[in-house]
Amino acid sequence: MMSRPRIVPAGDSTLLVEFEARIDPAVNERAIRLADRMRAAAIAGVRDIAPTYRSVAVFFDPLRTKYDELLDRLEHEIDDLDGTPPAQRPPLRIPVCYGGEFGPDLDGVAAWANMSPEQVIAVHSSETYRVFMLGFLPGFAYMGLVDLRLAAPRHLTPRVRVPKGSVGIAGRQTGIYPAETPGGWQLLGRTPVRPFDVRRASPFLFTAGDAVQFVPVGRDEYERLAYE
Repeated sequence: MMSRPRIVPAGDSTLLVEFEARIDPAVNERAIRLADRMRAAAIAGVRDIAPTYRSVAVFFDPLRTKYDELLDRLEHEIDDLDGTPPAQRPPLRIPVCYGGEFGPDLDGVAAWANMSPEQVIAVHSSETYRVFMLGFLPGFAYMGLVDLRLAAPRHLTPRVRVPKGSVGIAGRQTGIYPAETPGGWQLLGRTPVRPFDVRRASPFLFTAGDAVQFVPVGRDEYERLAYE
């Protein structure tokens, strides 16, 4: 039985609903369901609703939103959470070309895990990962949970430039860099898939609660997909 979340103000225009403080798919599922229910409620003056690993931030206009009514609605939706079945989403399959120039940290992670590079690829691509939240950059999905055997820590000194599409791990998290940016995650490979693309009708490929599988592909297949 999970404990009841607490609602705390974060300034004069944000309420934060805090669930149990751990990275746990069941906790995250409750946070995402609460966020979905609050969006569906379409309360006047609510500007944004953002779920995280274990909390939900509700941003509102204090000149348009009645605080007590918003608080009451949050309490009501929390009461009904456990009666809402989790949504079932088919996994998104993401092609990844592992190693070489695309995965400069693959050998280092293999040495850290006392495995061969091929074993690291097999383990990393055998999991179905959950998108816990989006953040850091537009379209960057924090996914997990990475197998404990591969849970290598971030680099102590981040790279100045991580290429777009790089697939990395940091502890029990894995993710795809949607743009070239500094970053300290361990880079295992690269995907031609774009997590964020303003040319799409829906720019964001991932949403919180999605399931993701990484599929190893060779360099030729990567190049073919990159130019489609």
